[in-house]
Parts: sequence; C-alpha cells; structure tokens
Amino acid sequence: MADPVVATYSIAACDLGAGQWGVATQSKFLAVGSVVTWAEPGAGAVATQAYANPRYGPDGLALLRGGASAEAVVARLTAADDGREQRQLGVVDARGGSASFTGSQCMDWAGGLTGPCFAAQGNILVGEATVAALAATFTATAGRPLAERLLECLASAQAAGGDRRGQQSAALLVVERDGGYAGLSDVLVDLRVDDHVEPVAELARIFGIHSLLFGKTPPADWVDVDDALRAELAERLQRLGYDGTLETALDAWAGTENLEERVDGTRRIDPVVLRELRAR
Repeated sequence: MADPVVATYSIAACDLGAGQWGVATQSKFLAVGSVVTWAEPGAGAVATQAYANPRYGPDGLALLRGGASAEAVVARLTAADDGREQRQLGVVDARGGSASFTGSQCMDWAGGLTGPCFAAQGNILVGEATVAALAATFTATAGRPLAERLLECLASAQAAGGDRRGQQSAALLVVERDGGYAGLSDVLVDLRVDDHVEPVAELARIFGIHSLLFGKTPPADWVDVDDALRAELAERLQRLGYDGTLETALDAWAGTENLEERVDGTRRIDPVVLRELRAR
C-alpha cells in the first residue's frame, strides 16, 4: 500500500452566495494538494485523506455533478471501497450540505465535524481541538471571501495543536464559474506549498501575492485619471523605460509586472496598480 497522506487536516467548504467551492489542507506529507483537494463550481468540493483514495476526488465530483447530496456521495464512495476503514473523506455539495467520514482504522486522533457549507476533518492530530478550530473559524468568518476564510481556518487549526507529526505542505483550492484568469477559467485560487517548515504561513504569504496580482478592486474604488495624474503616470512609466502612448506604456508595464488583470484602459486606474507603480 502507498504511503498515507498522514497527519492531515482539511476543510471542504462553499460560499453559495458567491458561487464558490473550495478545500484547504495541511499535512506532514509532500505536496498534499496533489492528492487531497478537489472542487468544481456548481457541483461541490471533496477532501480525501488518511490512507487516501485519490479516486474519491473525481468520482465524488461526478456524483455531485449529477445532483447527489454530500451524504449520498460519502455513502456510495465508501461502500464501494474495501479500504474504507483507513480512509477519511469530507464532502460539501451544491446546496451547502456536508458530510465527513472517518474510518475505524484511521490513526488517533482522527475525526470530523460538519455544519452548513463545511466539512472539517483530520487524522494523527494532537487532539480534537484542531478540527474544532477549523469549524469554529469557518463559522466565525462568515461574510468574508471564501479563500481568506479557509486560510484562517488552517492557521487556527495549527495554533490549536495541528498534526502530531508536524508540518510539511499545505494547499488552497477555490473554484468559481468563470472566476479565474481572464474569465476563462473556473479556478479562482490554486496555491500549493509542497515542502516547507511552516507551510500554512508560507501559503498565506503566497496568497497575498496572488491577491495583489489577480484580486479585484470594486469599480467604485478606482481612481479617475485627471490631467495631473495622467502626466504623473506617463512620467513614471517613461522613467521605467516604457515609451509610447500612456495606454501602450501602462499595458506593457502591467504585463511585465503580471498586473494586466488589474488594468482596463487609462481613464480610470485601480488604486493597487497606482500604488505599485508609485513604489517602483
């Protein structure tokens, strides 16, 4: 049998109002995100761990896509698996229903908690407090973006004790229909820390970069480009070696800095783009 995805805690969750589903996880296991995290917009999210059965991911999503409830998905996947007593599974469905399964042969401490729009679970943990922190933090952060909530869940779980064997990798997956790059992808966030002494903290740092490059500032908060600001922008871009019209220069600079998703003409400017340009 392959090595288990040991000492793992995870939370599968959704934000129905935003149309987002996701999974966050941390483990004493190399590249945990390559095994545990599965999600599809409009269908649901699946976390598979312990002596993980990776087929629970695509097979679970197929069942969810067909309209099955989280409880039905857990029941069908585990019933068909002779190794189920060594598995752990969390599922959230299209309606926010949730279910968590912990096989009787998972290593202590192992268990899960569920609630509206979330399924939290963990194995080989210091104690139940880790999973309780996942659940409590998710509930307490209602109203905030799903990705931020899931990151806070990981941090709270680690502070509550985390895994008994330590830390190694962490991952965050959030999906939304057409919510990803250029509106042409359903993957809103897909970040992984595959091997690190503090993977949860490192995942939060990388998410900060992701938010800078791909976050969206509400249109009402964008800054009008008047004559004075237009002249400032042109001067700053020219000093950085970008010539031509302001629109050409700004597009070229934004492309170099990977900020093109935050630029839309030159009549108005995202304050994040303005701040970054002024910092150069």
